[in-house]
Order: sequence, then C-alpha cells, then structure tokens
Amino acid sequence: MTLPLTLYRLGMTLLEPAAASLLVSRRKKGKEDPERMGERRGLAGRARPAGRLAWVHGASVGEVVSLMPIVERLTRRGFRVLVTSGTLTSASVLAQRLPPGAAHQFMPLDVPRYLRRFLDHWQPDLVLFAESEIWPNAVFAVRERGIPLLLVNARMSERSFRRWRQAPKSARTLLEQFDLCLAQSQADGERLARLGAPRVGIAGNLKFDVPAPPADARTVASLSGIIAGRPVWVAASTHGGEEEIISLVHRALMERRPGLLTIIAPRHPERGEAVADIAHRAGLNVALRSEGALPERDVDVYVADTIGELGLFYRLAPIAFIGRSLVPLGGQNPIEPAKLGAAILHGPHVYNFADIYAAIDRAHGALPVADAESLAQALAMLLKDTARTRAMARAAAQTVESLGGALERTMRAIEPYILHMDLRHNG
Repeated sequence: MTLPLTLYRLGMTLLEPAAASLLVSRRKKGKEDPERMGERRGLAGRARPAGRLAWVHGASVGEVVSLMPIVERLTRRGFRVLVTSGTLTSASVLAQRLPPGAAHQFMPLDVPRYLRRFLDHWQPDLVLFAESEIWPNAVFAVRERGIPLLLVNARMSERSFRRWRQAPKSARTLLEQFDLCLAQSQADGERLARLGAPRVGIAGNLKFDVPAPPADARTVASLSGIIAGRPVWVAASTHGGEEEIISLVHRALMERRPGLLTIIAPRHPERGEAVADIAHRAGLNVALRSEGALPERDVDVYVADTIGELGLFYRLAPIAFIGRSLVPLGGQNPIEPAKLGAAILHGPHVYNFADIYAAIDRAHGALPVADAESLAQALAMLLKDTARTRAMARAAAQTVESLGGALERTMRAIEPYILHMDLRHNG
C-alpha cells in the first residue's frame, strides 16, 4: 500500500470520533435519518437474509436508479441484494422501487471499524460499486476478505483523471483491487486503464436501460386537467444560482405567453422554500407542492419540492430544462426526460454527462443555452413552434433508445462471478 493510502487509512481510524461528530452535525442539518444513524457507523438495521447475497452500492439517486435493472436481474436469479447509498433522497426513491428480495441500508462512512462491522454482519458474496465510488477503506476491506469486487457503470471524467494522475501509485493500487471495471464509454475505459486498472471492459451506460420514472396515472390526469390550455415548461434538478435565472426568464416571457406556468423541481427538495422565496422576490405568484398546493390558474411558478415525482412533471411539460448546467457543476442526466417525450434545454456545464448530451445535441433533440437571455429565446421559440418541440422530443427519445444495451453487456460480463457465487453456496 502506498504512503498516501496508508496515511489515509490511519487518519480515518484516528478520526473516528470526528466522524461520529460529523454524523451528528449532518443529522441536525436534516441530511441524515435520525432513526438510522447506526447504519452510517456500520451497525445493521436488519438481519442478514440466508443464502447468496450481493452488495450493490451507488452514491445517490442517479447511481442507485441506474443499478435497479441489475438488482432486479439478481433477485430473479434467487439472490438477495443489499443496496447501499449515502443520501436521504436515494433512500426515499429506493423505498418505492426496490424489488422483493432487495433491501436498503445507508453506506457506512469510510472508517475501518465501521466497515468491519458492516462486512461482519452482511458477509456479501459479491460486491458491485457504481460509477466513481472508490472509497479506499471500503475497497481494501472487501478485498481483504477475498470477495469479488467489480466497478460497474464506471466513469472517469477528464477532470477526475487529472486529479488521480497527481497520485499515480495510489490510483493504481486502488484500481488493482477491482476484479473488473466496466466502463460507460471508450474514453472512460481508457482513462481507467491509464490509471492502472488491470481489467477494463466497455459496457455502455446503464442509465439508458433504466425504465422511465413512474407516475400515478390519476395524478397525471388530474394535474393535466388543471393546467390544460396553459403553456408549460419544467426546470428540473435545479441548483442554487439557477432559480434566479429561471424566475427572470418567466418574467421575460409572461407577457408574450399569457398563462405561462413554470415548474421548478429543485435537485434538493429541502430547498423548496428558498426557491419559492426567490420567485416571490421576482414578483411571481408561487405555490409549493410539498404544502399540498396545486398549479391553479393564478400560479406563475409551481415548486415541485417532493421526492420521486419527476416522472410526473416530465409527463406534464413538453419542454424540460435540465439544471446544474447553468452553474459550473457538471449537469444532470437528461435520459429520463428524453424517454418521457420532452424537448430538452441545457446549459454549457454538462461535463458529467458530456457524451450523452453530445449525442442528443447532434440528433437535434436538445438545445444548449448559455444564460437567461438565450434560455428565454429558446423557450419562446419552442412554446410557439409546437411542431419543432415534438420533433426535438422524438429525436431525443430515439437517441436514448439507440444507446441502450448496457444492461445485457454488464450481465454477460458479471456472469462468471454470479456462477462463482452459485458454486460457493451449492458446493
């Protein structure tokens, strides 16, 4: 083990009391479930089921949702699946989407004692980490027990690659612990290989194979009736700094498009009141979904500050602006709105999903915008030209469909490890 990794491991051991304090601080900020705090310290919240167990981990909502097809395949094969994540939002989404035979726990902090507790209890036969979840102590704790460890739907952005290149020996040491890395793209795979991953495959992006997010049909019908006849668009997964722009855009368009309804779905629903305050200060009438309000005729901005309802709002709005892209944070995934028939708008900062946006842009399924002025111009054009909007939506949907197939490639690649699990338990 390299000196930086050794120091990291020692530091996380010595800082265990500070980690416990961090959890308390996060709980006070509403970022931890007070009834499930023990899980973050490796204390199991339920008994381990009998039989073969696969542990599947994703950081937050996007990662765990992309893993759901694998979880479903494994449960159909008779495996028990433990899914871990690190955010309250992901836990709420998983509570709705996990199939029978799968359970959720919060991921322990990367503290050696917490991880030993976790692994002593769950004793997984196979471990799948998603995307870029490479926590050193978790990786070494798994490998020290001889458990097969795979990185699936792996991505390595150019920015992350440059950071890892500053500690090349540590990067190689960590990546060598993985039995297999299945990358989302050729570029991701090449970066992983250059950093020292010894076994790299290209499987594609699992997010393309995730079913469109669900929505209650009665709720869709009810809200469709309420907003019927109004021009409507949704700004989804927005972050701080973007809602001010969206409010300005609404004000710029409301005279030309009477009755315009702007739906804002903040990436972090707990920001709902802050988002509403921004719109209020812009002189707009606002209603919050978390308070049970509806987008009545006098509502300019409807703040969708709830969890797991983006599928509903993508079905209601023919145009979707995807947030975290007007601010330099790398963008959010455009696949869900594309699958649900929305024309897509996005800002310039989409490096976290560069390949996906490039493909949809090339197919004319999305339009890039740079600021409030260009966003207002694009919206004005699409709200007026419904044929153009429908053509963009079709192009986005067809592009996403054409890029599918990662699930089958991933399952073929991990089949030898599944058979190994079978042999261990049947032998």
